[in-house]
Amino acid sequence: MDTIGPADVGLKVENSEDGRGHGFFGLNRFNRVARWAQPITYVDIYECDSFTMCIFCLPSSSVIPLHDHPGMTVLSKVLYGSMHVKAFDWVEPTRIQISNGPVRLAKLVADKVVTPESGTSILYPKTGGNLHCFTAVTSCAVLDILAPPYSEAAGRKCTYYSDRPYSITSRENETEISGDGKGEEYAWLAELGTPADLCMRQGTYTGPTIQV
Repeated sequence: MDTIGPADVGLKVENSEDGRGHGFFGLNRFNRVARWAQPITYVDIYECDSFTMCIFCLPSSSVIPLHDHPGMTVLSKVLYGSMHVKAFDWVEPTRIQISNGPVRLAKLVADKVVTPESGTSILYPKTGGNLHCFTAVTSCAVLDILAPPYSEAAGRKCTYYSDRPYSITSRENETEISGDGKGEEYAWLAELGTPADLCMRQGTYTGPTIQV
């Protein structure tokens, strides 16, 4: 994946700062939205029982909220622009707190800005940042390969979360955390429904045929 660029998947590099996040995949002048609406565009490239290959195009400042990939391995690469990634892994054994509503303890594993030069990142079912949030620093696109794909029937449902700082929510379990990490390296995660302000629209893939 490190060698894949925008042109390899039908993206026009000269439009990478379009800002609307949906101008590259066959969305014509009749279904473009006003610039301020700025939805995130999701494009399926290929899907089978083993994996899904897709692209997310994010206009500047848009956010894909914190979510998980249960039982999945995910490869991601930024194709253009820059994106901030904040990622967690669950702390094992599981730590649950219910005093302020049920929350589960997670450890921060990434809090950084990534660009095409960052190369391909890989997350695994239990390591590498299985729960992550994307924020577009500039207009950007990210290529994802999810293996296996999401499937509610198989127990791989996408769940969204909010993160609460460990240091101000509760310190009662601090002595149970192994290692010498500080409180800011941890967070309590609470399950959410699908965020009401998450605006995604389907694009049409117009790039080259993928050989699998």
